[in-house]
Amino acid sequence: MKKIGILFHPKVPATRKKAGELLKFLKSQGVSVWECSAWEREKACALLKGTDLLLTVGGDGTILRGVQAVIPGKTPITGINLGKLGFLTEFDADEAMEKLPLLLDGKGWTDERTLLQVELIAPGQTKKIFHALNDVVLARGEVVRLIRVEVSIDGQPLTTYKTDGLIIATATGSTGYALAARGPIIYPESRDLLLTPVAPHLSLPYALVLPEKAAVTLRLDTYHQALLSIDGHINLPLSSSDTIVVRRSPYIARFLRLRPRESFYSLLEEKLRGKQ
Repeated sequence: MKKIGILFHPKVPATRKKAGELLKFLKSQGVSVWECSAWEREKACALLKGTDLLLTVGGDGTILRGVQAVIPGKTPITGINLGKLGFLTEFDADEAMEKLPLLLDGKGWTDERTLLQVELIAPGQTKKIFHALNDVVLARGEVVRLIRVEVSIDGQPLTTYKTDGLIIATATGSTGYALAARGPIIYPESRDLLLTPVAPHLSLPYALVLPEKAAVTLRLDTYHQALLSIDGHINLPLSSSDTIVVRRSPYIARFLRLRPRESFYSLLEEKLRGKQ
């Protein structure tokens, strides 16, 4: 590897310190290195050209921001955990200096994950397109009132939800908010989509696993402002009659890993029980 980037969480001093240590170490190995706050997407995008690997220092949220910076490129990501859960991270901060040389020697493997493509269609406005690794959430805003969401799949009506929100997640996102809303856990290589309601009232209460080619259309019907959240950090206000179309993205996220390919289930047990 000739060029490596480092993204760190700017609000956690320990991540900035660790990023500095990694930068110094990698330079001593003859690698060209740059570093940037994970919250400065445009700056990170400008630095990514020719980057062989992107290291994120923080938790899963930092990785999600790293994916946003990489899209539509193909730079793989390796997460170094200084957060809490760290489902997506590869190893802890105190292991970094020991394990990074293995990655530099080409001993890792590439874990490819499905992304979602999100189209926001608002009356009188230009269509906006986003991509998400974890999930897309359509939820009520500040007013504590249910929203009504008309849902169709591949053009066929499903139901009108009266709910606090709806989550559309990837297999990667199935261990996040969707799991808290009692959705199932989907194995990470799956390309299927997961539709999960949040506190539905007299509405279809079950999570649905949808095929990878499904297109899910959500039409908002509410007197109050609602919110569209993409991977938890792109948050946009919505109004009644706004429409969101979610399908599998043409892009994928790539993670460079060292752990065994079949380790997902043992890791799942460890993380869900809070063993770091």
